[in-house]
Amino acid sequence: MAKKENPCCNEKFKTTIGGQALIEGIMMRGPEKDAIVIRGKEGLTLEVNPRKIRKPGSIATWPFIRGAVNFFDSQVVGVKALMRSADLAPEEYTQEEQPSKLDLWLEEMLGNEKFQQFIIGFAVFLGLGMSIGLFFLLPMVIGGFFDRWIESTLALNLVEGLIRMIIFMVYMIAVSRMGEMKRVFSYHGAEHKTIRCYEAGLPLTVENVRIQTRLHPRCGTSFLLVVMVISILVFSVASSALLHVAPGLAAIRGTFGYRLLMIVFKLLLLPLIVGVTYEINRWAGRHDNAFTRILTAPGMWMQNFTTNEPDDTMIEVGIAAVKAVLPEEEGADRW
Repeated sequence: MAKKENPCCNEKFKTTIGGQALIEGIMMRGPEKDAIVIRGKEGLTLEVNPRKIRKPGSIATWPFIRGAVNFFDSQVVGVKALMRSADLAPEEYTQEEQPSKLDLWLEEMLGNEKFQQFIIGFAVFLGLGMSIGLFFLLPMVIGGFFDRWIESTLALNLVEGLIRMIIFMVYMIAVSRMGEMKRVFSYHGAEHKTIRCYEAGLPLTVENVRIQTRLHPRCGTSFLLVVMVISILVFSVASSALLHVAPGLAAIRGTFGYRLLMIVFKLLLLPLIVGVTYEINRWAGRHDNAFTRILTAPGMWMQNFTTNEPDDTMIEVGIAAVKAVLPEEEGADRW
């Protein structure tokens, strides 16, 4: 008797299309266009913008550099989409706040367009700063106190990595318990399920999307977890190399100056770590074998906390978002 295929897991191809959950909506990015779909009281609001295409061969497309460039670009686009969703979402899901005197002064001095650019830039700076501070700087500071007793650079970085993973998991689990985030995570689930349906080659209908799994291996959560794993390896190799090049540093090990130097050194390595992780994810995204499934398994598990099952209205938003960014040439979005 032939084995019956499971339509929720029967992936026909892998797409580069991906997105982000918003306030009562989804932002989807295709190879040519970005789209925002928000559900309001009067139905769906769709906004589509052309995506900036980088010239082949430019420095921004070089391996290990393109990862950091794409990551920063996605942060800027994501913040813009989130701010736009706050404008378009129904009032019951947003809180209208009167602009402060500082806001009014900045808008008057910079003009409305430059003021918006300033706000977006400041939001990206705060977001990246908080992420780096919470998931990298704090574990480095805590891990630094162990250098008096742990001589092995690898062991010290393993301890630091373990602290980083614990902080990340506690943070994500805590956020998933917040009432106001449950609907956002449901839209996150709708985004994944819709892409799963598209990759399975099924018509994008509510019925077909509903049966898909809400977990997806090419999710940003998986990317962040791989970043943390790769950071252990890169920090260990780079720290050992630094001590080999400058053996005099061993004499001040355990001091405040040594800890501060290592923190700055490791922070400077973050763009490289993001670039390496991007290349690994890019490779893993094109292959489906035991190794890649093991590699993506922790991120898939974490998505049990960062995604919820969506209702049909959320699925409709996901379908509209994917359809809006499909490339004109069929197959142009293949991973």
